[in-house]
Amino acid sequence: MLSPTLIASLEKLPEKLQQEVLHYAEFLAANYAQTNPPIPTQKRRQAGTMQGMFEMSDDFDAPLEDLQEYM
Repeated sequence: MLSPTLIASLEKLPEKLQQEVLHYAEFLAANYAQTNPPIPTQKRRQAGTMQGMFEMSDDFDAPLEDLQEYM
């Protein structure tokens, strides 16, 4: 595990260098948060929730009179 090794190495450094390491770690954490924002989870849509809300005419797919000259 890295944490005990990291802490032991930090304890060997003078306090001024420990402060610099802390500032750098905070910088890295802030930079990582900006470049990798959390991905929002999207709610899945459920099929059939609009069922019965619309009526379709019987001749829905019949040719339109306006387009007769193109057919």
